[in-house]
Amino acid sequence: QVPLVESGGGLVQPGGSLKLSCVASAFSLKDYSMAWFRQAPGKEREGVSCIHSRDNSPYYADSVKGRFTISRDIARNTVYLQINSLKPEDTAVYYCAAVKSAQCSFIPLYDFWGQGTQVTVSS
Repeated sequence: QVPLVESGGGLVQPGGSLKLSCVASAFSLKDYSMAWFRQAPGKEREGVSCIHSRDNSPYYADSVKGRFTISRDIARNTVYLQINSLKPEDTAVYYCAAVKSAQCSFIPLYDFWGQGTQVTVSS
């Protein structure tokens, strides 16, 4: 059983929007802080957004502030990433991750990872 499954990626034009989803199947999100990372070809995986389980507060990388919004629905056991004003440099495989901690970070020491969903921004 895959613990995290992402969906919602695709090909979108610059300036467009996407909403990524990540469903947890093996545990309850209420006990986990969640994060979205991305990895572009030839680059290291980087954190773009995360949400603390302690108070549901979000955190964003500077490169995505004002364009990305992370949220979670405990009842659906799902975390979302709304991506607006997409840029070609946002092209990457996006991964969600879960850690059993009250606080998230961009250090990739997470308990569970999804398989990734491809986001391609191109005209």
